[in-house]
Amino acid sequence: MTQMARWSFHGILAFVSLLVFLTHGVYASDGDADPIYKACVEQCEKTGCVGEKCFQHCKFSSDGKPVGGPWYLQEPLYLQWKQWDCRSDCQYHCMLAREEEREKLGGKPVKYHGKWPFHRAYGFQEPVSVALSALNLAIQFHGWVSFFILIYYKLQLTPSKKTYYEYTGLWHIYGILSMNSWFWSAVFHSRDVELTEKLDCSSAVALLGFSLILAILRAFSMRDEAARVMVSAPIIAFVTTHILYLNFYNLDYGLNMKVCVAMGVAQLLIWAVWASVTCHPSRFKLWVAVVGGGLAILLEIYDFPPYQGFVDAHALWHATTIPLTYLWWSFVKDDAEFRTSSLLKKAR
Repeated sequence: MTQMARWSFHGILAFVSLLVFLTHGVYASDGDADPIYKACVEQCEKTGCVGEKCFQHCKFSSDGKPVGGPWYLQEPLYLQWKQWDCRSDCQYHCMLAREEEREKLGGKPVKYHGKWPFHRAYGFQEPVSVALSALNLAIQFHGWVSFFILIYYKLQLTPSKKTYYEYTGLWHIYGILSMNSWFWSAVFHSRDVELTEKLDCSSAVALLGFSLILAILRAFSMRDEAARVMVSAPIIAFVTTHILYLNFYNLDYGLNMKVCVAMGVAQLLIWAVWASVTCHPSRFKLWVAVVGGGLAILLEIYDFPPYQGFVDAHALWHATTIPLTYLWWSFVKDDAEFRTSSLLKKAR
């Protein structure tokens, strides 16, 4: 290993140690345990009002049924799927009222039910994260389509009309999993319920697990099917077990965060070491993506309250992944051109 590679390796190890240290410092706040907040929610469920604001679906007849029919028929059509009911509306407006009181007293925002106090907009629970997730989805789609066009219409194919690039299928799967993950991210941030949270977590874990597999296969130039299966099988088994655990046993956000950070750091470490020793013409792009990805992970770990109730650390993480995604697909396309050119030269 060269001197530069050794320096890079030790630098990455130090960075990983920092991430592990920060991960242990992540704890949830207890705003929902505040007696004033709890009393507000209980009172709201009885009266249907928080201050001067009242909710139609909190009004019940003597038989316990909502006045005017089921609550979801009383909302506009575009809001019905979001499941805003009496309790969730009471929790939301009591949270805002309590945070307003806390701000007047000079206190800092706290989390409620594991989440920061966000302001809704047009029915979306976290509008900035929704918009950025949708933009990430669009960038992923653009990157995947441009890769598809390059591989099948611009680069030379084999006589059997297959690509020379050995990782074509893997990158197609990566693109599909990425778009699926960002789609459910947008859905989850628009309305946080158990189903959308499970779909968001599961799709993110699946993407990270496959990305780790892809990093190992590409960095070690594994082209033999048996070797690929030996590497992929244990990771797929672990990811599948973890997804089943989250969905059918315990949706443990803290555990899931540690698993995601571990898989994310592992693949960044692999790509960083490979970028240090390879002579790949686009290794500079890879380095920028790795360093940028590492800094982006810090935003996931170092959490802070949303500015003006809209932009928190997670939203900023969504923002940083947009240019990184564009750069990443640029590297993938360069890699396809590089490998195809190398294989054609060998064939001649």
